[in-house]
Amino acid sequence: MKEQSLKLGIETFLDEGYYKKYLNQNLALLTNQSACLKNLTPSYFALREALGERLKFLFSPQHGFFAEKQANMVASNDEVEPFFGLRVVSLYGPRLKPEPKHLQGIDVVFVDLPDVGCRVYTYIWTMFLVMSACEELGIKVLVFDRPNPIGSQVEGPLLEKEYYSFVGLDSLPLRHGLTIGEIALLFKKRHFPRLELEVIPCRNYKKSQLWLDLSLPWINPSPNLPDFYSALCYPGLVLLEGTNLSEGRGTTKPFTTFGAPYLKIEKLYPKLKELFPEKDWGVVFRPLAFEPTFDKWKGKRCYGFEIHVTKPLKFRPVEFGLRLLKLIKMEYSEFEFLPPPYEFEMEKKPIEILVGSKELLEWLMKKDSLDFDLDLSYTLKRYQLEISTLSLYEE
Repeated sequence: MKEQSLKLGIETFLDEGYYKKYLNQNLALLTNQSACLKNLTPSYFALREALGERLKFLFSPQHGFFAEKQANMVASNDEVEPFFGLRVVSLYGPRLKPEPKHLQGIDVVFVDLPDVGCRVYTYIWTMFLVMSACEELGIKVLVFDRPNPIGSQVEGPLLEKEYYSFVGLDSLPLRHGLTIGEIALLFKKRHFPRLELEVIPCRNYKKSQLWLDLSLPWINPSPNLPDFYSALCYPGLVLLEGTNLSEGRGTTKPFTTFGAPYLKIEKLYPKLKELFPEKDWGVVFRPLAFEPTFDKWKGKRCYGFEIHVTKPLKFRPVEFGLRLLKLIKMEYSEFEFLPPPYEFEMEKKPIEILVGSKELLEWLMKKDSLDFDLDLSYTLKRYQLEISTLSLYEE
């Protein structure tokens, strides 16, 4: 018997006739251009065709509706998209949460957004704030689910309240292991009990699957995630945003490349191979030099490495990123943690809100040892027990 192919939440909604319930309602959609059907039709095209002028306007997250803006407080303006003349209301900039005037007359807000499985990726927090606004006004939220491209593995500390920011408004681990629909269910359970929420699941999907297993085209969800491997490395390499190490922005290989002018790659290379043996980590390092065209070290020659993940199921990006930072901090006096601001946080250092755990920050900042001797299992077990009750899919 032939295995049935994956069907995205938006495709389930359209193909199985769910959309007919909404033909007489006023609708808004939180999305960007990277949310597409499997045939690469933009979701909002398909919804407009099915629902006509019931789709009144669009909300856009960080990076803008066309996902062209760079990161870290590069605001997007309200605009009008060119195909249907739909108004686009930006939710990244001076405004992070919809105002009541934006939702006046709206019955349901649809959400169709790609996520990459990491707490720091801000699209889920825009959804969080949309859910908050909708609960306050008695408006339904309907989420079209999509696969988590890096699977169901969970890694990293649970975010502690003192480190809440726009890269974490709720206690999730860095690698959260959920689909965006499951995250919406978790947010409702924890914070929005009065919200009317519906999640349209994917069909023929197992949540342990990686993007490589799904035969789906990769569409950049934001400018600096050009492929699956950049997304897989992201939960660890994003920590470099809080340092003076380049995470590869301004190159063609962001989040799989790292470096700085001060690295001595001929000395660092054997230490990386010793710390991250391929048989245990599923990763190989290729030494290189690169020159970022923008962002950190723009126009300067950086020495570093490209990360080649050879065994995606073995690779643990969060622990990898933490150990990598600790090694370079111990080896190079030129290494620095950057000051704020970062993602609208004006007081705490970026590394603090990225890591989000006091104990782990103390290990990173103070302890002169590469031994990763922190036991995160208790908090993660609690989290995994909680999310198991919300799972929409088999492993």
